[in-house]
Amino acid sequence: MKGLSSPKRHIRHRLFPGPASDRGESAGPGLRSLLNLRSAAGQVFVLQVVIVALLVAAAVTALVLQSRRDSTREAEVQALTAAETFANAPGTVQALRSGNPTAVLQPRAEAARKRAGVSDIVVMNTKGIRYTHPDPNQIGKKFVGTIKPSLEGRTTIERASGLPLPADKGPVIQAVVPVTDDRSSVVGLVSAGIKVRYVSNLSGRELPIILGAGAAALALSTSGAALVARRLRRQTHGLGPAEMTRMYEHHDAVLHPVREGVLIIGADGQLMLANDEARRLLELPVDAEQRQLGELQLDTETAQLLASGEPATDEVHLAGDRLLAVNMRPTAPHGGQAGWVVTLRDTTELASVTGRAEVARERLKLLYDAGERIGTTLDVVRTAQELADVATPRFADIVTVDLLELVERGEEPARAADMRRTVVSGGYQERQGLYPVGELITYSPAAPQARALETGRAVLEDDLRQARGWWEEDPDGAGMALERGVHSLVTVSLQARGVVLGTTNFWRTGDSPPFKEEDLSFAEELVARAAVAIDNARRFTREHAMAVTLQRSLLPRGVPEQDGLEVAWRYLPAEAGVGGDWFDVIPLSGARVALVVGDVVGHGLHAAATMGRLRTAVQNFSALDLPPDELLGRLDDLVTRIDSDESVDDGPHGHESEAVTGATCLYAIYDPVTGVCVTARAGHPGPAVVHPDGTVTSPEVPASPPLGLGSSHPFETVELRLPEGSRFVLFTDGLIENRNRDIGAGLNLLHRALEGAGRTPEETCQAAIDAMLPAHPADDIALLVARTRLLEPSRVAQWEVQPDPAAVAPVRAECGVQLQAWGLEDIAFTTELILSELITNAIRYGSPPIRVRLLHDSSLICEVSDGSSTSPRVRRAATTDEGGRGLFLVAQSAQRWGTRYTPGGKVIWTEQPLHNGAPAATSDTSVEALLDQFDDPTL
Repeated sequence: MKGLSSPKRHIRHRLFPGPASDRGESAGPGLRSLLNLRSAAGQVFVLQVVIVALLVAAAVTALVLQSRRDSTREAEVQALTAAETFANAPGTVQALRSGNPTAVLQPRAEAARKRAGVSDIVVMNTKGIRYTHPDPNQIGKKFVGTIKPSLEGRTTIERASGLPLPADKGPVIQAVVPVTDDRSSVVGLVSAGIKVRYVSNLSGRELPIILGAGAAALALSTSGAALVARRLRRQTHGLGPAEMTRMYEHHDAVLHPVREGVLIIGADGQLMLANDEARRLLELPVDAEQRQLGELQLDTETAQLLASGEPATDEVHLAGDRLLAVNMRPTAPHGGQAGWVVTLRDTTELASVTGRAEVARERLKLLYDAGERIGTTLDVVRTAQELADVATPRFADIVTVDLLELVERGEEPARAADMRRTVVSGGYQERQGLYPVGELITYSPAAPQARALETGRAVLEDDLRQARGWWEEDPDGAGMALERGVHSLVTVSLQARGVVLGTTNFWRTGDSPPFKEEDLSFAEELVARAAVAIDNARRFTREHAMAVTLQRSLLPRGVPEQDGLEVAWRYLPAEAGVGGDWFDVIPLSGARVALVVGDVVGHGLHAAATMGRLRTAVQNFSALDLPPDELLGRLDDLVTRIDSDESVDDGPHGHESEAVTGATCLYAIYDPVTGVCVTARAGHPGPAVVHPDGTVTSPEVPASPPLGLGSSHPFETVELRLPEGSRFVLFTDGLIENRNRDIGAGLNLLHRALEGAGRTPEETCQAAIDAMLPAHPADDIALLVARTRLLEPSRVAQWEVQPDPAAVAPVRAECGVQLQAWGLEDIAFTTELILSELITNAIRYGSPPIRVRLLHDSSLICEVSDGSSTSPRVRRAATTDEGGRGLFLVAQSAQRWGTRYTPGGKVIWTEQPLHNGAPAATSDTSVEALLDQFDDPTL
């Protein structure tokens, strides 16, 4: 191969003919070639050297100036240090006050001056007369400098010249400081001076170092510039303008034959370059280059893309009858001038493949969106609406969903033909011929929906004009729908877990293409995803309805009759599931009323059932007249026992039942006689009190742990005195807690809602619910508002009874007088009989003090209290027994009776109707008859 030259060299000689010297190249890359200003490398090298030299000179100058400033600053520091040191030296004040200060201070000043290395240390009096000076001839003369600030206690630093110093002349930095005594009075002045040149000599020794460093920096920078210039020279090969021109001509020759269109567009929208392929694809005129894009008569879409100035990657655009894949990139980031490079590729033959791929991509995206948007709530109708909204208009122009009526109500679906139109989504005009929402539909066996239900597969009717079964279903509606443009249908059965829930109908109208066979699988996939969500919503609806029904059946249907409180209440279940909130109003003995609000932790049927058990337990414990703290203690034991029992494996398969995790409760007893409300709470929010003037407070009720934690912490009570007309507000945490606010903010909002005087309990309840109820409650809400009443003092009578049987008759007589004053003569005999027995038993079996109290309320209440805690009980007395029949007579005479315990003993109480209906002591009944009835063996 001796006769052939290198191909690379051959191409290079074609591009750049002529000797190397003509192209600016030399045998070696020496300094002379770098200084060649005709090449880019030489120009860069010279420019860098000049810039570096200027920078080094500026840096040296700055360092010299900085050194001088540092010298002056150092002189000031030394002068000030020497002056302050001497002024504060021991004995300076005493020397100034001595008879001959110069004799004492001159030797010290000279010794200090030499040690400090300053030019002078001068001590003077407050008038500026020198006591010391390096030149003794200057002692006694006036100090040359500024002393007024120092006489005021400040320090003076100044630059002076021409001072009488023993050495040579020159500028001096002198500092003047005051000398003060123990009372901070200025007794003299001390000045220290130092010549600037002494310090400048120190900094002057740094100048050679600075200059040397600058020279080294210049040398290193020059070397670096030389290296950069050499590298630039190698990369450009020493090209001149002519060589560069020939190179671009070669590139132009290579660019035009390629089978991809190339456009270069300037920043001003001018076409700089277009190769032959670009001219062919865009049908550009011959003189297209150097013209504006708007002058080239391109189609609108292509012209907008090229003029937009936005990057594009394989964007397909229709240009005439061709589909072009367009790529557009800016040139500026790559070192060129601002502009754009556009490449065009003819993809007409790939259009069909691209179209199918785009359809598949859109279908996958639609399925993804369906998974995100369908089933966001547990509402059957809302879920069906989400299915219709997702499919419209990306898959169908109109979507209708028909559900079995049982499904909509949340019940278990049954195979049936009757369905109800639940959702219609899409064009309003086109759907006028279809069944409206709420219409009950019975599909004929030939209808597409019936066939879809029977086979479980999607049914296609690509041309509804030929669909006889659809026409027969509703001829009038079908004709109207066809007139409005409905022309194609795909119907799919909604099935989940093998159960039919309804059907989904996809309709296309107007210019939309009819459905095809390949659309069926997609429709089935879309509906299958929605069917699972609809079935979940149906099952939730069923369980929610069951839980709500159970919850409401366990709550009180109304408020029992009592005169101590005017009560209103609200119960609102949670949107996502019923919880265990409850409330109760329980009449107690002595006209008292118990108010209860509680909350079982958890949701669903189990929480509702547990709530019912706890409510029943509270009512039973209340029947025992237990105080609030003791009642909560027994309720805590019950919850702990329930939790323990339900945590044990249950059933033949060993499944562990759901355990109670705790409960909260607030229990209050209001006494309308005294206006006192005794309250205790276990993990429950405290009550609120709306005073008669409309102000709201939250009384401090001692907090105790929730029920069921098994702690030995005792429950505490507090007595609240409520004025008549106060509104006592009890509530569960669902009223004040919300995901958007904390408990503190909720309580403040509740207080603002409760404020205001003159409201009834019903109005107070409504105001609180209107202000506090969130759009989507996450927890149950129980609210109880009770307005207090006080029993008039004229309706209360009480007596102290001496522990003597002889005291029974006088008290009985006084009670009879009181009953006559109240107009209750018709029950006076029965009442006196009851009181005689109760007072006699208290005297005989009880202990002092013994009291009798009558309450004239909706019934007559008799109370006999004593200091004994012995519980009386009814027993059957034998025929020969002389006693034992007293409580039996009381039970027969009273409507109700019982015993409650107090911290000081017990109270035996009875209740009687005010008029008529007394079961004993009537005109034809006597005590003997009662005794005979007691001996009746049938009792």
